[in-house]
Amino acid sequence: MNSLDLAFAPALEQARLIRSKEISPLELTQLYLDRIQRLDPQLGSFFTVIQDEALADAKAKTESMAIANSQDLPPFWGVPISIKDLTAANGIRCTYGNKAMLNHISSHDDGIVARIKGAGFVILGKSATSEMGSLPYTEVEAFPPARNPWNLDYTPGGSSGGAAASVAAGFSAIAQGSDGGGSIRGPAFCCGLVGIKPARGRVSYAPLGDALSGLATFGTLARTVSDAAALLDVVSGYITGDPYWLPNPDPTFVQVALTVAQQGMQPLRIAYSTAIAPVGEADPLCTQSVLDTARLLESLGHQVEPGFPEGTADIVEPFKLLWRTGVSACGLPPQAMQPMNQWLYEQGGSNGDYQKAVWALQVASRRIVSFFDRYDALILPTYLHPQIQVGEWADVSPEETLEKIIRWIAPCPLANTTGQPAIALPTGSFTPEGLPLGIQIMGRPADEATLIGLAAQIEAARPWAQHRPAFAI
Repeated sequence: MNSLDLAFAPALEQARLIRSKEISPLELTQLYLDRIQRLDPQLGSFFTVIQDEALADAKAKTESMAIANSQDLPPFWGVPISIKDLTAANGIRCTYGNKAMLNHISSHDDGIVARIKGAGFVILGKSATSEMGSLPYTEVEAFPPARNPWNLDYTPGGSSGGAAASVAAGFSAIAQGSDGGGSIRGPAFCCGLVGIKPARGRVSYAPLGDALSGLATFGTLARTVSDAAALLDVVSGYITGDPYWLPNPDPTFVQVALTVAQQGMQPLRIAYSTAIAPVGEADPLCTQSVLDTARLLESLGHQVEPGFPEGTADIVEPFKLLWRTGVSACGLPPQAMQPMNQWLYEQGGSNGDYQKAVWALQVASRRIVSFFDRYDALILPTYLHPQIQVGEWADVSPEETLEKIIRWIAPCPLANTTGQPAIALPTGSFTPEGLPLGIQIMGRPADEATLIGLAAQIEAARPWAQHRPAFAI
């Protein structure tokens, strides 16, 4: 396998190659660090690269394999990964995309990082994010903007924009992200990846109990369904003191993905919609992606029909309030923030307003979730129109920017509001500008397994991982 094919190999395949000693953790880590050093100055997908620490860890893992039984090693021994720069990793800088935090070094591992380390991954560094994770594009004052490897004039999305850009560019096979309103699924859409937003309670937010009253969750990004599912298996599970949690899946998520890819699955009842009430219809390219996927699923034996839940109009205003208060709760003074976040900070409501917004979302969620009494899954656009250019909204007022954001990301907050799982998938088609298109699938509560199985069936019927951005090769 040549170095380019190895860089774009699935993480599960890389783990197999390491176990069979066809490659070493040190060789694979050095390959990725070389690619990051050569290409990332143009891409901006990392805020921090810990080259010396990553090489030392990879060297130690390589040396330990001389005496260890490979069957006893953790599942991703020696496979490189990035951590989003909203997530604490002990001893590594965590800036939250804010210029006032450039010298902040984390003194602990968040629960998800402890699980990633326990699985044997080598951490390459911290991926770029929008400031405090509040925006769906990754342009901050402290660092160069993150760009899309498929077309450098365009955004990779946000807030997990750096994570998505780095995986799409072949800087790692897999990445950790978080999603409070589409921050995994949007970048996955923008960069042609698989992005899983798990169900509420699937992945611990330790040491915190939750984020944004349960709207946000950690999740996974990868080029294949099985890789994204395997990383979800690694990071899932209860940590002492979690306010809510789900039982571990049986079979595992990666077992579901691999089995369905080979054997198919039982027919499901699936709804689809190309419009999001009350925002409106998706643009023609995103609409076509949904319709093409609906036809594919029908050809695979599923019952597919138009449908969309009631109650979605009721979440817009309370969701916006929680979004604003998330910025004001970050603990930074507004003068240390970018102008858009300063404006959001100033718009934040009272404690009573916050609680009323939480209650309004909970009531609306019951109406939305009841739709899934009749359907196993809902196919939606990921975003309502394709990627925006880097800096496209830089000179727009905050008020107008907010309306543009809502018009773009409208399909995503539904799953954050209800706590249901959702997965973003590429379709293998592209815009005239060479940017990937895709869809998302929203599933029943706590039922990632059905979503992952359905995604694996789509991937097997319509593969996409063979596509690589010209920038990266």
